[in-house]
Amino acid sequence: MNNSKTLIRATYLALLLLLLVAPLIGLYPVFVMKLLCLALFACAFNLLLGFTGLLSFGHAAFFGSAAYITGWFIKSQHWTPELGLLVGTVGAGLIGLIVGLVAIRRQGIYFAMITLAIAQMVYFVCLQAPFTGGEDGLQGVPRGNLVGLFPLESDLALYYFVAAVFVLSFMFIARIVHSPFGQVLKMIRENEPRAISLGYQVDRYKLLAFVLSAALAGLAGSLKTLVMGFATLSDVHWSMSGEVILMTLLGGMGTFFGPVFGAGIVVSLQDLLADKVGSWVNVIIGVIFVICVMAFRKGIVGRVASLPGSSPPSDQGRDHANLRRRVAAHHKATGLLLFK
Repeated sequence: MNNSKTLIRATYLALLLLLLVAPLIGLYPVFVMKLLCLALFACAFNLLLGFTGLLSFGHAAFFGSAAYITGWFIKSQHWTPELGLLVGTVGAGLIGLIVGLVAIRRQGIYFAMITLAIAQMVYFVCLQAPFTGGEDGLQGVPRGNLVGLFPLESDLALYYFVAAVFVLSFMFIARIVHSPFGQVLKMIRENEPRAISLGYQVDRYKLLAFVLSAALAGLAGSLKTLVMGFATLSDVHWSMSGEVILMTLLGGMGTFFGPVFGAGIVVSLQDLLADKVGSWVNVIIGVIFVICVMAFRKGIVGRVASLPGSSPPSDQGRDHANLRRRVAAHHKATGLLLFK
């Protein structure tokens, strides 16, 4: 177990070092920034699906709406980048709260279809609203100056800002999952009736997880607008919801690094093959997805983590009874707390 933890920490340290030197070894900063934005989006979605067990078909609503909100405030109201990111994240969280209040009492396919229906409503709002630019999208969003002092116009400066936001967000998600609150989410995923029988108000836990996931997805969309300089209908389209599901399942839901790995595969294939095979890139990604689902039921990272001698990063191999006892002990001592 100790060897596995040491290996996991060494892997994360190596990936962090790679992230720091990526622009210096020839990797295109804009490509890596786009990958980090979508990886954060996948991690946010994984918090809901992988650790809570709720499948949303409408997460593009939070990603895309935050992209538009951030773009409009930075371009039209001349807000600084950090304030634009903040208002986009808060806006996505509020939309997530509204959607969650409507959908959270439903389960299974009913929950998924409600999220999809509301996401389509958000899509048509973005299509018709005067400030979004309609089918042309919101173009020419400036990068501005961080806190009004540090310019982000250069790709290198913006890269390290995006990388810092991604790392902090990734650590925040890991802290949520390892907190008493996160342990309750895992128990709800594994056995919701048992969680109810232990006295937990399950709907409140699921609603908070939904809002957190929506807010983090909004942060990813806001970052993407800052990086690319525009927000378009593709950011809020249902196909974006499909892409984030694909990334999460491909890498391995319920693992920390799985969504990042899945996002890397999808974004890399889109970038490498788009100019060679055109729209057929979606067919190729679909075939790869089918193969991975058949060969790696837990996703690529999940499959590697489940090999003999490995310890899954998400601790999915823990004994469920021990998990429930630990959750109960934390709940008695702390109540509904994210941090201890």
